[in-house]
Amino acid sequence: MVAMKGVIPNTTPLFMAGVRLAPAGLLVLAAGILMGRPQPKGWAAWLWIALFALVDGALFQGFLAEGLTRTGAGLGSVMIDSQPIAVALMARWLFGEQIGLWGWLGLAIGIGGISLLGLPDEWILSVLQTRSLPEELQLGGNLLTNLFQNGQWLMLLAALSMAVGTVLMRPVSRHADPITATGWHMILGGLPLFLLSSQFEVGQWANLDWSNWVALSYSTVFGSAVSYGMFFYFASSGSLTSLSSLTFLTPVFALLFGNVFLAEMLSPIQWAGVGLTLVSIYLINQRDRLAQLLQKQPSLTIDAPCLPQTDSALADLTQVGVRVTEHE
Repeated sequence: MVAMKGVIPNTTPLFMAGVRLAPAGLLVLAAGILMGRPQPKGWAAWLWIALFALVDGALFQGFLAEGLTRTGAGLGSVMIDSQPIAVALMARWLFGEQIGLWGWLGLAIGIGGISLLGLPDEWILSVLQTRSLPEELQLGGNLLTNLFQNGQWLMLLAALSMAVGTVLMRPVSRHADPITATGWHMILGGLPLFLLSSQFEVGQWANLDWSNWVALSYSTVFGSAVSYGMFFYFASSGSLTSLSSLTFLTPVFALLFGNVFLAEMLSPIQWAGVGLTLVSIYLINQRDRLAQLLQKQPSLTIDAPCLPQTDSALADLTQVGVRVTEHE
């Protein structure tokens, strides 16, 4: 996010989305070849990869890039990083992943945390003081038109595309290697973005200087190739809910690096958001362990050598939850 901050005004959204995908896909594919990963074989593998490329590649990056030009970065970040909720619901429905009380609590706290991080402080204070939404969030008239114009609808579609793409990795990995599938889906997903950019955009690189190209290169290598490769590798076998919850950390790192490199200061509300986000990650990833600890009830052991050896006495003690240890 920090690297792309100065690039967005000097390029076009679809071109930027294509640059983040196709070249990164080539790097992931090259890494797969060096690692000896097998290439996809059979029509089923390529069909799943093509669907993966359409949803998580072209649609996600396209909606994201277009949405960023129509909405504020803070609100856009909150909406795009809310996708773990959709991933959790789909993983529960499709794969039977157990979320539990602690998991849902963590997801709810995570949404609250990224809201404190991404939304302007004055919006949050306005809601707390007046118990009403700010004017910027009050969409009157034609709701659908306003959503598209303001970018919220596009960011929501981007979040849903990313969530569906995360879930799609499970069936994709059954037919193809997850590393090579990730590389091919980025290449195939980036091609239509470049095609659309060539048809509907102009001056894609006319205003880019060397620092912008360095930022684009960083976003391509680390923001796409490395992160996509690792994310979908773990998504092929690990817990989708736990993995997707880590995207709550995106605005946390964006603000912290903005503070270090751009001298941007975090407000007390944003620091509270950082704390809530870290708590949510812990609750989601430790939900099974917390549930097990909650189920373990301490028991009271009473040594009672002189208690009457009658069935009625033992039954009475059992009813109140006392475990009696008898001594002969």
